[in-house]
Amino acid sequence: MSRNLKLTLAYDGFNFHGWQIQPEKPTVQAVLGECIARVTGEKVLPQGSGRTDAGVHAVAQVASFETQSPIPAPNLKGALNDILPAAIRVTSVEEVPPEFHARKSAKAKTYRYRIYRGDVCPPFLARYVYHHPYPLDEAAMQQAAGVVIGEHDFTSFAAVDPEKGTNEDAASNVRTVFSSDWQRQAEELIYTARGNGFLHHMVRNLVGTFLLIGKGSLTAEGLKQILAARNRSRGGATAPASGLYLVSVEY
Repeated sequence: MSRNLKLTLAYDGFNFHGWQIQPEKPTVQAVLGECIARVTGEKVLPQGSGRTDAGVHAVAQVASFETQSPIPAPNLKGALNDILPAAIRVTSVEEVPPEFHARKSAKAKTYRYRIYRGDVCPPFLARYVYHHPYPLDEAAMQQAAGVVIGEHDFTSFAAVDPEKGTNEDAASNVRTVFSSDWQRQAEELIYTARGNGFLHHMVRNLVGTFLLIGKGSLTAEGLKQILAARNRSRGGATAPASGLYLVSVEY
């Protein structure tokens, strides 16, 4: 009897080339698939809620796959964690209806970006934050955060397709951001965005553009103009992958 399983995963993305399986490169999807095969004896390709990039971390990525295996969900969780590398942990396994799909069923996602503001970044944090000790007007960044809330065409913040040399068609770049917020927590400045979906590099490109506001070279009004321009070259640089986390996926 076929079962549909939902896995929630946490991972340190530092040593992985992202979620999606790639030839000759370690990816979270590939490693997870190999471990599922070892436990169940079945060759499956777990489907993720989205493709996190190389170096990006996850607090609660979601994956789903179908299996004929009778192994109870709690036992499968334990068996997978026994053989997965320490950088990937399965935090829960649930049996879900046949129609559930980790990506297609997702209603909202939350991403978080961590910037370490202290003069010296502790070595134990270096791979999990973006170290930026230079002057920033953090209040201006917070005030401008709301500019991107709502339904917009986010072409100005989408990664350019290297094969086409341009962004995907405009319709596919429309997303709704439900919340956008900067908060200071001790030595860290943290950006949190929740939306119905995010384009490739979108959060990192938003962070890079907000940093221009913090440096005083861009205003909130300028951010509105960049958003309206629908032109990636108008936005800020892509912030490093190390500070980005997929925090949660809602269904």
